[in-house]
Amino acid sequence: GSHLTSMHSMDNYYVSKLLPLIAEAGISAIPNPLINIVLQGRHDSYPKRRGLTRVKEMQALGIPVGWGQDCVRDPWYSLGTGDMLDVAFMGLHVAQMTHPDEMARCFTMVTETNSQIVGAQDYGLKPGAQASLVVLDAANPTEAVRLRPARLAVVAKGKVIARSPRGDAELSLPGRPDKIRRRHGAVSPA
Repeated sequence: GSHLTSMHSMDNYYVSKLLPLIAEAGISAIPNPLINIVLQGRHDSYPKRRGLTRVKEMQALGIPVGWGQDCVRDPWYSLGTGDMLDVAFMGLHVAQMTHPDEMARCFTMVTETNSQIVGAQDYGLKPGAQASLVVLDAANPTEAVRLRPARLAVVAKGKVIARSPRGDAELSLPGRPDKIRRRHGAVSPA
């Protein structure tokens, strides 16, 4: 199921009956937080609907939920970039998934969960996998979502097809390091 925005307006009793049926049917969900938060409730007076389906409630029942972006520079959402880290970042805000475990889960939602939902073969870092990956300048999944860092390398089928330098900041402040990296705790010596 994509979007599932109507569920944000359904009463809790109805949803308590609907979600188990979705789980029993083996349906997965991929809400699209960027477009959902822009379009849903646009013409409401206050209170305005948020436009995002019940992500945490579905996950609690074992329903696979990924994050998606179906609008990239189109009439409905002209700000889309197709950058899944931006999608995860917006998703964690709109779904209020700010616990460290939930933030890490938002990264998994745009990687592993989405690959499982679409039935991708040979996904992940393991022998025999396709060797298509993105190397991020981040120490862990939470940092990747928080910073949306430079993509140090993009590898497609074992071949590096793009490289980017680290996004270090150069400082000109007395008594401070010459460079500082955005990564948590990463400071280059003076």
